[in-house]
Amino acid sequence: MVTITIKNIPEEIYERVKNQARINHRSINGEILSILEQAISIPPINVEETLKRAKKIRELTAHYVITNEELTKWKNEGRE
Repeated sequence: MVTITIKNIPEEIYERVKNQARINHRSINGEILSILEQAISIPPINVEETLKRAKKIRELTAHYVITNEELTKWKNEGRE
């Protein structure tokens, strides 16, 4: 196993990690390993594909106008 030393951790970040470790019943080291594993397991964003989808959505919705009445109605329906 490899050992890594992290220097100059802001007190606020340390406290947050410490609290999260306590909540998850882990050591601080175990919590940091869990955070690192989670962070690197997120697949990278395909920028080209994301831009392509965004442009397609813009094309499909370019001429659609939502009135204030429609928006108010939808908000109220979501609160029922």
